[in-house]
Amino acid sequence: MNFDIPEDIQNTLSELDAFIEREIMPLQHQNDNDRFFDHRREDARTDWDRGGLPNEEWEELLFEARRRADAAGHFRYPLPKEYGGQDGTNLGMAIIREHLACKGLGLFNDLQTEHSIVGNNVGLLLMLEYGNEQQRNDWVPHLLDGTRNFAFGITEPAHGSDATHMETTAVREGPGWRINGEKTWNTGIHTAPYDMVMARTAGNAGDGNGITAFLVPTDADGFKVEEMLWTFNMPTDHGRVSLTDVFVPDEAIFGEEGHGLQIVQHFFNENRIRQAASSLGAAQFCINESVAYAKVRKPFGKPLSTNQAIQFPLVELQTQCEMVRALVQKTAWMMDKYGAFSVSDKVSMCNYWSNRLCCEAADRAMQVHGGLGYSRHKPFEHIYRHHRRYRITEGAEEIQMRRIAGYMFGFMSQRAPKGVREQAR
Repeated sequence: MNFDIPEDIQNTLSELDAFIEREIMPLQHQNDNDRFFDHRREDARTDWDRGGLPNEEWEELLFEARRRADAAGHFRYPLPKEYGGQDGTNLGMAIIREHLACKGLGLFNDLQTEHSIVGNNVGLLLMLEYGNEQQRNDWVPHLLDGTRNFAFGITEPAHGSDATHMETTAVREGPGWRINGEKTWNTGIHTAPYDMVMARTAGNAGDGNGITAFLVPTDADGFKVEEMLWTFNMPTDHGRVSLTDVFVPDEAIFGEEGHGLQIVQHFFNENRIRQAASSLGAAQFCINESVAYAKVRKPFGKPLSTNQAIQFPLVELQTQCEMVRALVQKTAWMMDKYGAFSVSDKVSMCNYWSNRLCCEAADRAMQVHGGLGYSRHKPFEHIYRHHRRYRITEGAEEIQMRRIAGYMFGFMSQRAPKGVREQAR
């Protein structure tokens, strides 16, 4: 096995570094845009007068960074070449996302908003896979240039991780459907003109089938944003919405009727491996900063780095980073070679452990840096607060572990990769 980073990916990393220095960092430093990344970041990003929503200047800055990255050919890296991408691989995305997160906070990669100069483009990928011809013609150009998007109405207040027991229903009425229900944690709902709402159209609570995805206009009669949920990291773009007798035509169905959960699940593995790589990169950043600080900080007349109480916790974290990196890159490579859902158990391993590792590394960095580490003059508290979210969203740790157990103990099955012996059941 060859564990070297492929030459084309290494070249991409070098191009990204040069682009960041040439285009992105000057943009970050102009007009006091640094206020969004230094100790003022939470206050600068949040419009407290609008209920904690993202500051419009902040979102405009992110869009400008995306525009520049797109013009330079970086933003669409994972997309097919016919849509301006580079046919990027899962391995390439994992390496790139770790590389960017390892640089720390910056306009080039701000994970609080899932912003990056190399985008995930989840909405576009879903539209290309599940949209009908009319939807693709209408949506794809706008999704490509970022001028239109849709939020995701999946989670419900009473059910959380269990999407199959959703109470939101859609009942056929003439040439369309009447939707009633409630959704929460609709990320991006404050600006999205549409919400992809999952609603039960057939079957019983707990059934995987019988759930349909609808693209619902957020200005439709009966659609209401009830509140924006304040979070550990502010600002908030997470809304709780209600749907009261909202009518949509048949054309609003996204994908196949009754198979909405397939849409959600389709890109889970790709998102989770990239999220794991980002958490790994952020963890490595915390470790690197702690080692550097311990070499120059000299309480009681000698560097902190000479104390085993400082060394050993960082040694353990670095060891975990090396192991997680090997598993993340191996898993991403296997996804490219054998299919995204041939290694679902390993994706879950990468995801839950990497997210936990990042929180532990950020906490240790705060401890090594002492009072300064606890302050907002260092980025560790921000990293901790954001990556703590990943231990819940897109499958909580417990869900990921249950998933792994399902494969280990034979309650679930997955297609064994070609040439790879199946694990004993």
